Amino acid sequence: MKKILRGSVCVALIGAATLAVAVYSQEKKDSPSPTKIVHFADLKWTPIIKGCDLAPVAGNPDAEAAPFVVRIRCVDGAKIPAHWHPTDENVTVLKGTFLAGMGETFDETKMMTMNVGNFVMMPKEMRHYAMSKGETIVQVHGAGPFKVNWVNPSEVQPPDAPAAAAAKPKS
Repeated sequence: MKKILRGSVCVALIGAATLAVAVYSQEKKDSPSPTKIVHFADLKWTPIIKGCDLAPVAGNPDAEAAPFVVRIRCVDGAKIPAHWHPTDENVTVLKGTFLAGMGETFDETKMMTMNVGNFVMMPKEMRHYAMSKGETIVQVHGAGPFKVNWVNPSEVQPPDAPAAAAAKPKS
């Protein structure tokens, strides 16, 4: 009986040791991507509407259900017409003053002031509009796709023509 008990204990200990070695020797398959610092000077800004540019910071804003971070930079007085997004939009003011209003028409009297550090979460499909005071930068994050649906597309002013195109000599 003692021989059987000793044999069972030895088998159990060997099994436990084998399991422990297997668990600790496996590489993690779910390891996060390496840390990457994004420097402000390295952002690639693209004009999106008159007075505002967008720069991707992390992730792919076009990817379905994938996390993303973008920044929007607007000149003083830039107006973002009424629009909505198919996903929640999380906005943090990084620089300047950002004014935001809810509704389908731009109404400066109904705008709320957001200063540096302020945050707002716009639920998906919420109609809203915005304006900047001073040069303003906001950071937007959420789950993609980051799509803008304009309430009245005729109110959207296209970005200014690039300086190089404007400076072309006439032939």
